[in-house]
Amino acid sequence: MNDIILLKPAFQEKIWGGKKLQEEFGYDIPSDQTGECWAISAHKHGPATVENGPYAGMTLTQLWTSEPQLFGNHGAEESFPLLTKILDAKIDLSVQVHPDDDYAMKHEGELGKTECWYILAADPGSYLIYGHRAQSKEEFAQLVSQGKWDQLLTKVPVKAGDFFYVPSGTVHAIGGGVMVLETQQSSDTTYRLYDWDRKDEKTGQSRELHIKDSLACSQVPFQAPKLTRKTSFCGQTKVTEFVNSKFFSVYRWENHQNQGDFQNKNHDYWLVSVIAGQGQINLGDKTYDLKKGMHFIIPSTVTNWTLSGDFTMIASKAN
Repeated sequence: MNDIILLKPAFQEKIWGGKKLQEEFGYDIPSDQTGECWAISAHKHGPATVENGPYAGMTLTQLWTSEPQLFGNHGAEESFPLLTKILDAKIDLSVQVHPDDDYAMKHEGELGKTECWYILAADPGSYLIYGHRAQSKEEFAQLVSQGKWDQLLTKVPVKAGDFFYVPSGTVHAIGGGVMVLETQQSSDTTYRLYDWDRKDEKTGQSRELHIKDSLACSQVPFQAPKLTRKTSFCGQTKVTEFVNSKFFSVYRWENHQNQGDFQNKNHDYWLVSVIAGQGQINLGDKTYDLKKGMHFIIPSTVTNWTLSGDFTMIASKAN
């Protein structure tokens, strides 16, 4: 198959969500509290749907199972490893932590959740919670029990173009006014440590906290991963590598009215999201117009492709 797989996202309503997924990307969102676009997803809580070619109408989950040759002939027991989202945080998300694979499989029956964020937009003064100041498990538990959040949590100011790697065990929260593209393991397990003492407007109830699991999974003391951006070129396309980890590699592809020629030497399958601009992808006898808000997979069966136009994409692959 020498073709791309265009995908229709699934959407998730959240108490912290807003309307920017519609305003910025033109998506048909379910409400004014839409927090997440599950753009490239084979997770049971929100699978994306194939929009083109002979597999149109299938979910990505079904395609993964029925056509393994498109994804490097993975093992039959394996699940689709990654999930690409766009998050619109109108207000602060909860302070949370994700488990690693061992803890998640034992307690939740699914993968753990290491993720990363590419900051698409950030209002002036917006921030992330990224890590904490406790130096021991005992100090961490004490500050949590006493509700000394300002003393515990680390706030980091952000701007568009920033990138953060968030390994499992990292205490974190996306602040209000921030929009991110998130690449993560295909997991929906989140442990809430703190939810700003708010109540769900629809139910009038506080959302469930998971203190025991959060304490068990949190990295103490916190050590921020050290990342080095690497820049190269495929033809005239500027390629920035943000992270190359155990779970995934994430890149930014930038074109400015020029052309980039790519070779898929390792027969990887690529998850690609157009986050700005427009252009084209050419795969020999097929050419597709691309624009902001489109998401697609380049299967492992594709050996060469050419990008042209003026755009920015975020691309990732499983490791």
